[in-house]
Amino acid sequence: MKALVLEKPGSPDSLLMAEMSLPQPEAGEIRVKVYAVGLNPVDYKVAASGFSRWSYPFILGLDVAGVVDAVGADVTDWQVGDKVYYHGNLSKPGGYAEYTNATAIAVAPLPEGISFAEAAAIPCAGFTAYQALHRRLHIQSEQTILIHGGAGGVGGFGVQLAVLAGLEVITTCSRSNFDYVQKLGAKHLIDYKNEDVVVRVKEITKGRGVDAILDTVSSETATKGFEMLAFNGGIACIAGLPDFSKFKPFSIAASIHEVALGGAYLSGDKRAIKDLGKMAREMGELVRQKKVNSMLTEVISLEEIPEALNRLKGRHVRGKIVAKVAE
Repeated sequence: MKALVLEKPGSPDSLLMAEMSLPQPEAGEIRVKVYAVGLNPVDYKVAASGFSRWSYPFILGLDVAGVVDAVGADVTDWQVGDKVYYHGNLSKPGGYAEYTNATAIAVAPLPEGISFAEAAAIPCAGFTAYQALHRRLHIQSEQTILIHGGAGGVGGFGVQLAVLAGLEVITTCSRSNFDYVQKLGAKHLIDYKNEDVVVRVKEITKGRGVDAILDTVSSETATKGFEMLAFNGGIACIAGLPDFSKFKPFSIAASIHEVALGGAYLSGDKRAIKDLGKMAREMGELVRQKKVNSMLTEVISLEEIPEALNRLKGRHVRGKIVAKVAE
């Protein structure tokens, strides 16, 4: 089969097209003919450092939509020909290829009326936002939330999910993305390049602070979150935990949540892995009902992935990029 491979840790430019053997599904796995694969920042980040469980050449690509091509032992929920989508296991070969294997319990049906490309745009960013808001922060209507990076993948899904749940949404983005993020539903927009985020949040909330923060940026911004939380508020951290030496105990009674979506596979916790499939069904239904937009902004070919990953690396891509692999 044709695949885009990494021969050793390196930049997106080091990815090469190659012929690889067809993967054989093990017990509990299905083989999927890949129709579309989503691009995510984790792809270039882990490519640069490599991973201890990888053997080279390695195939990246976590977010896959396609058709079941073969079924391994002990799999009863899926049959050849089923249309599926899922977030894959970082430690195993992924979807930058014509075929790949998937853990059966983490897979969900392709939402009815949704294209393979739209579905492949959802998992990593969409499930991360969903898990952060609903599984960890337990958001409630009439709360106020700050979502960093509203024009990005996790941030954009987060804005939509928070609005859908009845929250007042504050988000950060560059001024050039204001219109885009407003259309996702954000009420208050902060130009992080030219405005003091802490000061603006205090102004918007009349000094109270926010009930929740979805931090998609860094440990540094997560640390600043301590200054913006209301009492009993919570921070969900996607890109690094805050510096707890800057936190004053018994001041705001904050809850801090580390979100590591794909960590479910590495933990080996079957319930956590199965929840990936459950979130896929729940998010898929929201997209099917047009309550959440998949934010698919660009469809490319398998060969164009390296260039697109370099653009993602620049952190200025709006929405989601997906590569079409099969027609």
